[in-house]
Parts: sequence; structure tokens; C-alpha cells
Amino acid sequence: MKKGSTNIHLRKLISELNKQKKPIWKRVAKDLEKPRRIRRIVNLSRINRYAKDGETVIVPGKVLGDGVLEKKVEIAAFQFSQSAKSKIESVGGTVLSIQELLKKNPEAKGVKLLG
Repeated sequence: MKKGSTNIHLRKLISELNKQKKPIWKRVAKDLEKPRRIRRIVNLSRINRYAKDGETVIVPGKVLGDGVLEKKVEIAAFQFSQSAKSKIESVGGTVLSIQELLKKNPEAKGVKLLG
């Protein structure tokens, strides 16, 4: 019986994250290795509650559009719902994939892990 994801993009991302030296990337990889049914799902209301204006947040899972986002934050996640993307962009926030954040900020300076 095969263990792990069959999504080739996810497997490549996990491999790339495990090669990084910073512990936050290894933690994100560990969270993404979990089965989809127990992977993190975060609503915008939670991001609004715990993130500061201008902060970078990483969600090793999916971001859903439930709730209101009032802060201009940069959010990186494996997946976004359409409503989450539009709400984030409507308040001036940025939507990134985890790969894009890794290329942009390999040292993970000022990144908050949420989930």
C-alpha cells in the first residue's frame, strides 16, 4: 500500500522544504505530509485575529474565506478558496504559494505559522 500524497506538486514542495536549513520550513513540510483530511484549514477570521498588519503568515494547508479580514497581510498557503483570495486582495493583502514565499524569503524572517 502506497504511503504519502499522490500529488506530484505537493511531493516536490515537501522535498524542497525538507532541504532547507530553517526549522520553520521543516515544520511546514511535516504538516503538509499529513493526510488531507487532517491538514490545517484556516479561516480568514482566524488570520485577522492573530496576524498583525503588514505581517507574513504561512498556512500549511488551505485558507478559507469565512469571516472578515481587516488587515493588509501577506498569506502563503498550499491552497486558497476563491472567496479567500478575493477577500485578501480586496483589503490590499497578498496571496502567495508556499514555493513563492520560499523563493522570496528563504530565511523565513518575520513569518508567522498559523493553523
